[in-house]
Amino acid sequence: MSQWTTVCQLNDILPATGVCALVGNEQVAIFRPRNDDQVFAISNIDPFFEASVLSRGLIAEHQNELWVASPLKKQRFRLRDGLCMEDESRSIAHYKARVQDGQVQVKA
Repeated sequence: MSQWTTVCQLNDILPATGVCALVGNEQVAIFRPRNDDQVFAISNIDPFFEASVLSRGLIAEHQNELWVASPLKKQRFRLRDGLCMEDESRSIAHYKARVQDGQVQVKA
């Protein structure tokens, strides 16, 4: 059974950046693309290198969608669903994320 887990305060995530949190047994990258309360959560593991780095990736917008580029080889993953732009077979897990009373919560 999945449940909402509080991972940090919204203000702990600077706009246009991400952080990593352990939710259950999963490393989750949580992104705050803008200076509002919209947040996204995807796996923190780069599937091309099995490295825990996606929370340090660069957020970009492409065709009205938000993506994060891996800091290793720049493969892009769509924030809303984890789709890999360069190779759909390497898409990653995504999680529901929300802000409740200034707290970032992830459902995993």
